[in-house]
Amino acid sequence: MSSDLKVLQVIPKLGYGGAETGCYDIAHYLPENNCKSFIVTSGGELLKFVDRKKVKIFRLPVQSKNPLLILINAFILIGIILVYNISLVHARSRAPAWSCLLATKITGRKFVTTFHGTYNFKSNIKKSYNSVMTRADLIIAGSNFIFSHIKKNYSKYLNDKKKLMVIFRGINVDYFDPTTKIEIDEKKLLKKWDIEKDKKIILLPGRLTSWKGQEVFIEAINLVNIELGYEAFYAVILGSDQGRDLYKKKLIRLSEQYRLSKQIRFIDHCKDMALAYKVSDIIVSASTEPEAFGRVAVEAQSMEKPIIASNIGGSNETIIDEKTGFLYEAGNAKSLSNKILRTLNMDETLLKSIGNEGRKNIVQKFNVEKMCFSTYSEYKRLLN
Repeated sequence: MSSDLKVLQVIPKLGYGGAETGCYDIAHYLPENNCKSFIVTSGGELLKFVDRKKVKIFRLPVQSKNPLLILINAFILIGIILVYNISLVHARSRAPAWSCLLATKITGRKFVTTFHGTYNFKSNIKKSYNSVMTRADLIIAGSNFIFSHIKKNYSKYLNDKKKLMVIFRGINVDYFDPTTKIEIDEKKLLKKWDIEKDKKIILLPGRLTSWKGQEVFIEAINLVNIELGYEAFYAVILGSDQGRDLYKKKLIRLSEQYRLSKQIRFIDHCKDMALAYKVSDIIVSASTEPEAFGRVAVEAQSMEKPIIASNIGGSNETIIDEKTGFLYEAGNAKSLSNKILRTLNMDETLLKSIGNEGRKNIVQKFNVEKMCFSTYSEYKRLLN
């Protein structure tokens, strides 16, 4: 079966997010197992890293929510499916999933979706639009949290003919490995960030958007400073505003209001996230809405760093509280500040133990190899 397996993944844009990296990882895993791999996407930064000898790329405007374009994309997908004799189609977002649903219905091919988020809805129309992700033969949830969300909100779209299951997202533990980073690169990054390594560094990664909790983080830093009576660390808010200029200005004003301008660094981008984790001492994930999976918490643990995360969504599943990291009450700056204070005051032996346990946790449960193997196995099972 494996030699005949031809998988077409469809994703709006191949960037650096969780859905995109998962698509990329699967695309390169399949050829290693004697399968043909195809991706349809509109573009993205990750495209330049795709091995074109192993993965065939088609560029289509599948990021568009325009109904006419969705229909046109569907007919082009039908052509691709028939010409290349595609075995199954795997959609990773809602707009392209509608095109894939139509194309697979007409061609009689198997249809797979991955539910990468909660896809908020405020009306029945939006909920119906989201429901395309549950209209597949196989529906993959990226965490138990997402699995429960689907069962709770989309039960009427599920039936015995459809399989709903959890396949945890995975990360490349060889890339997120602290032993692979060298001191000279660490010094270069710290210089770029304008930081002297005379104090600890607390890192908050994530794009600048209100639900990622940057405001809660800044308020927590202020509370820690008040408690300690001095600035014991640097804080790095790492992430692009993605055009949200007003929100970034709001964060800068908040840091100025608390007189944290010398303590906080706003960094737009870091091409080597493993290095960013390596130079930091504590990692924070401050999301005020549930993360479907929460890559930051997983990457931090893989890099043997203590992670402090809000107690909602995927973090509840990826962090072993008090053993590989710490959970705090989501949206509560005081709760976050208490966890930061506790971690700052820990002795190095205990911190090292937390780091070791974190790395072990991720290698065992959230390795990209495990994710790819599980997905590949389900592809074969579906076709058999």
